[in-house]
Amino acid sequence: MTQTTTDVPASPRDLPVVRLKPKSDARAIRFGAPWVYAEDLVTDRRTKGLSAGSLAILEDTDRKPLGLVGVTPDSQIIARMLDRDVTATIDQAWFETRLRTAFEHRERMFEAPFYRLIHAEADGLPGVIIDRFGDVAVVQPNAAWADARIGQLSAALQSVTGVSCVIKNASGRARGLEGLDDVSEVLAGTAPDAPLEVPMNGAIYLADVMGGQKTGLFFDQRPNHAVTARLSKDARVLDVFSHVGGFGLAALAAGAQSATCVDGAQPALDLAQGGADAMGMGDKLSTRKGDAFAVLEALNEEGAKFDVVVCDPPAFAPSKKSLDRGLRAYERVAKLAAPLVAEGGYLVLCSCSHAADVHKFARSSARGIGRAGRRAQHIHTGFAGPDHPLMPQLSESGYLKALFYRLLP
Repeated sequence: MTQTTTDVPASPRDLPVVRLKPKSDARAIRFGAPWVYAEDLVTDRRTKGLSAGSLAILEDTDRKPLGLVGVTPDSQIIARMLDRDVTATIDQAWFETRLRTAFEHRERMFEAPFYRLIHAEADGLPGVIIDRFGDVAVVQPNAAWADARIGQLSAALQSVTGVSCVIKNASGRARGLEGLDDVSEVLAGTAPDAPLEVPMNGAIYLADVMGGQKTGLFFDQRPNHAVTARLSKDARVLDVFSHVGGFGLAALAAGAQSATCVDGAQPALDLAQGGADAMGMGDKLSTRKGDAFAVLEALNEEGAKFDVVVCDPPAFAPSKKSLDRGLRAYERVAKLAAPLVAEGGYLVLCSCSHAADVHKFARSSARGIGRAGRRAQHIHTGFAGPDHPLMPQLSESGYLKALFYRLLP
């Protein structure tokens, strides 16, 4: 499917101007901050009249240009920095330049073409996520400026990487905040008619790129899967909030005795079982569908014990407003999971909440372990892999934390 690009003026001279308020700090933008919040921008009738996804030149209060931005008038993030050069043209060639820079890094880091290709602002494409699965790429254009230019982005993606199929995934909370629709579609090529096999850390995962959660698979936990796998030889492993079996399948590939995956979604558990079957280890995997907290409580009542327990929940604290409630939820996870770990075993607790930094998350986890009456060593802290780079001026890009504990007698 070919989409037309909207709101693309003939030349930079035709672009409207948006301006920071007098009390706004332009230095943050000059030093690399990629976002302008609505409260920091002059929102007169002309600015409010811009259509979502429009391009504009951002100026400070002295009318000095700061860069080229994509504007979404009704969003809290009203402008996203696209290019410091106000004469830049946002066309297919511009997308190709950004994509090629990202592509060269991933190709250097990974032997097989299965990785996150674009990690939004950190890769110079604000609000854009692209995961690659061999010849298939799944794009999440979570900002209006990119959604309006999805045709150019898709063409550039095919040109740079050689993928034959490009899928637009329109699910997720971020698009709603930008006023975008939730209609997913195939932009190029033919969509796969079955889940794709993805090799990672010696395991085989099944990614449902058309109907699965987000892009179909989470590449960010790859290095933490690897650390867990090293702890799992001959171990009994419990993978809670397992999705398609991220930690459990990596553990089996490394020689785990058994793995139990717990998730609330049966389709995800079916994919986990399918991955284990593809590895020839289907008999070593068991699944348990249900609310994770309820299953953890039930396992405690049953007196179950595991050598490695991993809890990788969804973001309990996706914003500052939800931080306190989210930290209490992380504490509860730790309190319920710790008793399930055999003496000398390992507990892995994860958070993908950018509002809960690693220190706050660690304090909540330690409280939960302590409330469970367990004594622990903190042996490792993990983060996302090198295909999920961090933007130094945007703390939100460093959302993932994984805390590894050894629970002592």
